[in-house]
This record gives sequence, structure tokens and C-alpha cells, in this order.
Amino acid sequence: MLSESKSTNAVITNSGLSMNRISVNYRFAVLHHFILSGMFVFIHLFIPFSNRALGAISSEKPNVIIIFTDDQGSVDLNCYGAKDLITPHMDSIARRGIRFTQFYASAPVCSPSRAGMLTGRFPARAGVPGNVSSHHGKSGMPTEQITIAEMMQQAGYQTAHIGKWHLGYTPDTMPNGQGFETSFGHMGGCIDNYSHFFYWNGPNRHDLWQNGKEVWRDGAFFPDLMVEQCQDYIRQAGDKPFFLYWAINVPHYPLQGNEKWRKTYAHLSSPRDKYAAFVSTMDDCIGEVLATLDACQLREKTIIIFQSDHGHSHEERTFGGGGSAGPYRGAKFSLFEGGIRVPAMISWPGTIAEGEVRDQLATGCDWLPTISALTGAPLPAHHLDGKNLKAVIESSTAKSPHENFYWQIGKSWAIREGDWKLLGNPRDTSQQTPLGKENQIFLVDLSKDIGEKKNLATQFPEKVDHLKKIYIQYQKSLSE
Repeated sequence: MLSESKSTNAVITNSGLSMNRISVNYRFAVLHHFILSGMFVFIHLFIPFSNRALGAISSEKPNVIIIFTDDQGSVDLNCYGAKDLITPHMDSIARRGIRFTQFYASAPVCSPSRAGMLTGRFPARAGVPGNVSSHHGKSGMPTEQITIAEMMQQAGYQTAHIGKWHLGYTPDTMPNGQGFETSFGHMGGCIDNYSHFFYWNGPNRHDLWQNGKEVWRDGAFFPDLMVEQCQDYIRQAGDKPFFLYWAINVPHYPLQGNEKWRKTYAHLSSPRDKYAAFVSTMDDCIGEVLATLDACQLREKTIIIFQSDHGHSHEERTFGGGGSAGPYRGAKFSLFEGGIRVPAMISWPGTIAEGEVRDQLATGCDWLPTISALTGAPLPAHHLDGKNLKAVIESSTAKSPHENFYWQIGKSWAIREGDWKLLGNPRDTSQQTPLGKENQIFLVDLSKDIGEKKNLATQFPEKVDHLKKIYIQYQKSLSE
């Protein structure tokens, strides 16, 4: 188990030491035999072979890449049903891995969703119940939290963050203070992708950082910069395994797709045309990084995890929409399905199944314990709310590790248990149907009403009471 001290040294297992000793002893035993036999020519051939074998032993742990997209709608990939988008590279992750159909973000907005994913804890337990400030000098996720990066460091991994952060803007709470040896990206919630300025809550300010130092790349398209950083990192990784957290700031506003895709989607109505162009621009970027893995012969040695941070935006800054939740009600900021049910996939060719689907309930909090199970990295010693998905990944018939799950954003909260879902003080940012006072407690049976149209609270008061008790238990656990 991983202690909560950020200064804990990396652990080298006894089994790893034994393996290296066995390899070295074997090498010299065979060399000694060849020398005694007078077969010196074999020495020349054997030494480079033995060095390669030792290198393979040291790098047998899989690399891990998390691709975390921003404001991508519940169904906005071809493999999730989109008919008007072109997303072959994101779809290829599902084709070469496993796609989840009931996967939930840990929150319907940026910062808490990222905190939940990186710590394996409910956002409130991780100290990030809502969005953190995009102002330089403002803190964010408490430093006593243990991130996936810190967990992976304990297992001997290199760690890198590329892209959006939005979890703190002080040295201690920026990526280099939270377990990432290398970091490149913006610290606030969003930037203009060419000037790298934050324009949405004045005064305007520049926000592009590399390893804690401000850098300037005037006019360079930020998605292209992220691709370059990812490619360079992968190529230079060497034999030591790496963990790369690629937090793509797309398709979050501003919707700045490139010219190729603007022309391709010119026939779509606004704002879908702008959103679609940005999604396919992102898909090209992901394709370039996947191609780099292939070129480096690392694809089968790398676990790729893909997830959107939450549902699509209906904010004015994104022209009032553009994304799609398909059959689901809600969007970003909402605990209806469209705000929290997200596309999610995992791929590890040659090790886990390819082209399969999993219908079990799973969440963004589950990635930390799942990565631990797949890589052998030591789990944090404190309480986790995420569960290990290894059994689900291995079998479509395995039970979800969650009997129930809990979400909260502001005064809105939700509990899901089985097919039943109870929402308290719900908010519908998709504005599909007005919500009156009688809907402050909203009960749905998702097996019969995936669009969450009909409130069953008055018909099933015993179910409401049961789910309320679970909510109260979760609330109590957060204060313990």
C-alpha cells in the first residue's frame, strides 16, 4: 500500500531483484562454459543478445496513457452512434480494446471530474467539490491527495502531464507538485488555442506552462503542440515504463477546428458544424500519437485509456450547444445522464480482448485501482471510492464492482443503485422539460426510461427512502 507521504521513495520489489540476479548469474555461467569450451565466437554473439534480454526484463511493465477529452458529448464518436461525425482514430481504440456503455464521469464539470479520476476518490473527498480557480496563485486539489502519477512513481514509472490541468495554479498544486515529472499545458479551465490566453473572466491573461515556468509559443495551434509533446515524450522514453496523462482541451470552447474539417462539415447547421470540426481535429491529433506508438513498436506494450471528462456544453461560449447526448437528458453541469454518462474505452492489444463491449456500471474513479491491478503499482493506503475493473475487463458477464454510486455538484446530488437512480435538486442544462418544485426529488428507472422523462418518486416512496439513506451514508462518510 502507498503511504500518503509525497516523499516516499520508489519501492523495488524483491522479486524484481531476484529476476535481475538470476539473469546476470545465468549470463556469466554460460559465458564461462563457452570460454572453457574454446568457443569464443559465441561470446561475441551472446553479449549483445544478453543485454537485450536484460533490457526486456526491466521494461516488462506496460506503459499507460490516459486520453482525457474535454466537454465531449455522450455519443459523439462513431462507435457510440454518431452518424454525422468522422472519428476513425478514437474508434480504433474501441476496435482494439473494450468500449463501456454505462461509464460515468465522477462529476459533470471539469475540475471535480479530473480530481475524481486522478485520485480514485469522490471529488469532495479529494478536496475538489467544484471547479477550481483559473487565476494564477490560486490553489486547488490539496497536496495530501495521492494521484495516479504519484502511485506510478512508486512503481518505477516516468510520469508526464500534457494538456489541460485545472486543478490548481500554485507551485504545489500544479502538475509538478502532484507527481508529474514533466508537464506542458495550461493551468486554467480553457485557453484560446492560438494566443494561449484565457479570455473568459478578465483581465485577459497568458496561460502556457512547461514544468512550472511560463513559456510562449505565439500563434502555434495548441492541439498541434500537445501532439508534438506527446510524440517527443514517447520517443524519448527509453526502456523505463511511462505514465502519460494527456488531458486534451478539446472539444471545449473556443471551438477552433482546422480548415480541413471546417470545410468537411460546412453542410451541418450551427453550432454542430463548429463542434464537429473540432472533434475531428482532435481525432486527427489522437491518430498521430497512436501512429507514433506503432512506429516505436509500443502499441502492444501500452495500455490506452480514453474518457471524456463529462457531457457536452450548452454554454453561450460554445454557441449554446453543438455536442450530443443522444437519448439522454442533460448536459454539462447536470446529473441527468447526459451530464455524466460518457464515452470510455480501454485498449491493450495482445493482452485484453479487442472489439468487445461492456455494459456494467463503471466510473472515472475506477481507473486508479484498475491501473494498479494491471501494472502492479501500489495502491494508496487511504480510502478509495473507485473500484478495480479488472474482472469486468476480462469478462462481459462479471458483475459491476459497484453496488451503488454517488455524485454531487453544488446542491444537486444523485444516487444510482441497479437500474434505479434518485436525483436531489436536479438541474437540466439541456432544458428538455421544465423542473418544478415537485421534482426536487426525482426518481427514475433507467431500464424503462433512459431519457429520465418521468418522475416516479410519488409512486415508489419506499425506493426513494432507501436511496436517500444511501445518500446520507455517503454524506456522512465524507466528513469522517
